[in-house]
Amino acid sequence: MTAKKTDRISAEMVEMAVLLNKHEVLSAHDLDRIKALSSPPPTYSPERVAQIRIKKAKMSQSVFAGFLNVTTSTVQKWESPASGKHPGGAAAKLLQIIEKKGIEALAV
Repeated sequence: MTAKKTDRISAEMVEMAVLLNKHEVLSAHDLDRIKALSSPPPTYSPERVAQIRIKKAKMSQSVFAGFLNVTTSTVQKWESPASGKHPGGAAAKLLQIIEKKGIEALAV
């Protein structure tokens, strides 16, 4: 699916949720959750990735990589300014969750 199509689908989902909330079918809390899930994750700098791993998750690169279902090499590249690699997609969304709610939010 293209990014443009995904953006359109997300926008339509939020629009529908706003209408459901307006008609009191969907709570304000659920509307906020839908908006949060529909918004794209931020771009993560190497320093920010390392800070999340060290301060929020308190994990080594290899353990953190396993938690995110990526290779240790991938985490190393994300944390290296010289690599130019940044987490995207599901990995960026997981980092966003860890940053906001801690690693415990993923430990289900």
